[in-house]
This record gives sequence, structure tokens and C-alpha cells, in this order.
Amino acid sequence: MRPTCPEIILRQEVLKDGFHRDLLIKVKFGEIMEDLQTCRLLIKHSIPAGLFVDPYELASLQEKNITEAEMVSENFNIEAPSYLSEESEVLIYARQDARCVDCFQAFLPVHYRYHRPHSEGAETLIVVRNPDLLMSCDRELPVLRSWAQSEAAAPCALRSKDICQWSSLKYRPVSQSHILCQILFSHLKSVSSTIHKNVTLQVPVGLSIHTSLVCSVTLLVTILCSSLILVAVFKYGNFSL
Repeated sequence: MRPTCPEIILRQEVLKDGFHRDLLIKVKFGEIMEDLQTCRLLIKHSIPAGLFVDPYELASLQEKNITEAEMVSENFNIEAPSYLSEESEVLIYARQDARCVDCFQAFLPVHYRYHRPHSEGAETLIVVRNPDLLMSCDRELPVLRSWAQSEAAAPCALRSKDICQWSSLKYRPVSQSHILCQILFSHLKSVSSTIHKNVTLQVPVGLSIHTSLVCSVTLLVTILCSSLILVAVFKYGNFSL
């Protein structure tokens, strides 16, 4: 028997390695619904202080029609280390997945900030909380009432000054292996998923006991390179007026 209120499933996946990552967010509704063609999905995401989103990179991706996202936070400094930064906010307008009628997905590039050296351990953890999921439809959907928790105001579209009322949706965040994800999002069969609260990233950091060594080596290399440059200037430079 089909449930009266299909479940919404949201999955966050971090792609790539190193200090420059891609955050992929996939949203799947509990059943195939043609009515979703008239709906827009907005993801309101809080980016922790240990990460940053480059607004100039977002502008470039928008021009290439790769993603639709914009920074909400003002006075944003991408050069600041994590201990001098604050949490920021991004609005991501998700797109419908062409391979799945009732699926949406959103893409956001994120980057690690510099972190303080630690006295112990060579890594620190960054917790990426689950986002707020907002939906707005051109016509009223009965099932939207069962999903909605509250109303929220947000721009109707990217670069739009018009403000629309969006329904804040309740959903179930899941963590899955790659094979189970493929099964779930391709409608082959339903599977059980492990519920998790947040995505956690491990960031390598320096050790504070190495501070003196690193500073000494850096100073010596700077003096050596500066001396070589001065020697080359006096040896090969032309000082005639």
C-alpha cells in the first residue's frame, strides 16, 4: 500500500581530494511525481568557518551554466584562516535530474581554510551540517502540506530581487555506499539507509612543535634566494643611465 506522504531523502557527498572539494547534494522524493516539474528547490546551506566558498568562482560557474548559487554573507574574506573566520551562508538553486523525474541535485565547490597548528595530531575535523531544504511550486500540491514544516522568505531565483515564500521541507538525511546510492536513485528497488546528522571532513594541519624548525628553514631559504638575486643583479645588471 502506497504511503500517503512519500519520504524525502537528502544525501550530501564530498567529491575530489585535497584542499579543494566539490559538495554534491542529491534530493530524492519518495515517488515519481510529474507535478514536481512545476516546482523549484532551494538549498540554504551554512558553510562552517573551516571552509569557504569563492564568490568569484561561483560567478564563473554561473556564466558556464554549471551551477546556480550565490553568497548571502557580506564582508566575506576568502584569505582569512579558520580561526579568524565566521560561518557563511550560501543559497543553491537545485536542478532537476534529467535521469530521475523526482530527483534534484546541486553542486557547490568548497575549499579548506588554513588552520592553527596542533600540539598533538596531524589533522582536525570540519563538520558540515545538513542544509535547509526549501520548495516553491507554481501550483498547490496536496503532498506539499505534509512535507512543509514552516514558511521562509528567499529570492525567487538567482540574481532576482523578487522575494518569494518558500516551504521549508522535512527530510531524512542518509549515508550510503556508492552501490546503494546507485540502486536508490535509479529506482531499481528500495533499500535501507543509515541515518546520519552531518558530513565530517578531515583536514591535515601542522604540528606546533615544528614551528621553530619551519621558521628557521624559511628564513634561511629567504636569505639564500635574496643573496642569489642580488649577486645576479650586480653581475649581469646594466646600471648605466
